[in-house]
Amino acid sequence: MRIQLITVGTMGSVAPYTGLGHRLADEGHEVEIVTHAKFAEVVGCCGLRMRPLAADPFEALIGAHSRLQGAQGSPDAPGALRALWSLRSATGLATLGLVDGILDAVDPTADLILLSTLAAPIGAQVAEYHRIPSIGVFLQPEVPTREFAPCATAWRPPGRANLLRGRAANVLLDSFYGAARRRLHTRLGLTHRSGHRLRSARERNRWPIWHGYSPSVVPRPADWRPGLHVAGYWWPHECPNWQPPALVADFLTAGPPPVLIGFGSMMPGDPRRLGEIAARALRQAGLRGIVQSGSVGLSVVDDDVITVGALPHGWLMPRTAAVVHHAGAGTTAAALRAGVPAVPVPVMTDQPWWAARLVQLGVSPQVLPCTELTAGRLAEALGRATGDAGFARRSGALAARLADEDGSGAVARAVAELAG
Repeated sequence: MRIQLITVGTMGSVAPYTGLGHRLADEGHEVEIVTHAKFAEVVGCCGLRMRPLAADPFEALIGAHSRLQGAQGSPDAPGALRALWSLRSATGLATLGLVDGILDAVDPTADLILLSTLAAPIGAQVAEYHRIPSIGVFLQPEVPTREFAPCATAWRPPGRANLLRGRAANVLLDSFYGAARRRLHTRLGLTHRSGHRLRSARERNRWPIWHGYSPSVVPRPADWRPGLHVAGYWWPHECPNWQPPALVADFLTAGPPPVLIGFGSMMPGDPRRLGEIAARALRQAGLRGIVQSGSVGLSVVDDDVITVGALPHGWLMPRTAAVVHHAGAGTTAAALRAGVPAVPVPVMTDQPWWAARLVQLGVSPQVLPCTELTAGRLAEALGRATGDAGFARRSGALAARLADEDGSGAVARAVAELAG
């Protein structure tokens, strides 16, 4: 089959699909990943074709959310309101920018289109217009359930109220695509339909969705309809010729396993302040550290600490004592796979939800929201994560269960059944 896999967002929204795409290619399918041009090297390394989207509107969205985080708790109420308006505007522009990109990127001769969460509201309609079957391949649960609250909100115990929260979250998500839907319908010459009507139609038709996380981490809800599957994680493809930088390899062999601190594409605050917090926390906890600069340009110069650029999580994380991260879906998965304790510092969207789940699973001592991060709190959390053997034991046991799963294979088998 000729398959297009469309995903948008940050590195964590792209890397898992390189593994899924590579598995589908190994099964004999012709696979093309459609995503932002800046990920061309990541996609090309796994031997897949890539079709770049015209722009990356989500960079502005992340920046707007960072400004909102900085304004929260400030006595400058007008500043907070301006930041909130900036976030809402950036969200609308981000989804609006997807329309032309996806319309231009979709190949009308494709046999199947796979769509990530953020690409689905536009991509599913484009696929339907071209009469191409489509499947959701989501990294987070989106369909309401009694068993947990929607991932855009705080984690809550089972109860009927979670259904109401889930429906409200979907209404909010659909509202972000309002202008985008109008543009899409105009370009395709279609009668305008609301996000609620389109979502209801997908549910009635039992539009298939495969979720790329482990049932050992978030079990499949018993009240989900048929067609909603929990596949297991889709691990990023690892380039076979990659070699670690000498600086990192030497640092790892020069002492006990260090703590990894990194926030990926997130911007959880001023990089200088974050660097100072990281350095002081590591000193107070008596730990060595590897700091990833990420999009924020984080840098720490201190004894027993090095700063590095992007490195494969699958190689680096298992060599650490603990990981401090923003709790995005992809980074959370990588740390769980590594079998090391985590200290989550969530910034936005689904990150507080995943962070809370890590604590519930017993692989993290606590959640440290980015707005409450201090050197003392981080040092205390790191001391607990590395000093209590229970966190390492539970992390290792969960990693062993994940190693027995084949999330990409589950999707590959479903695609094979569709192909006949």
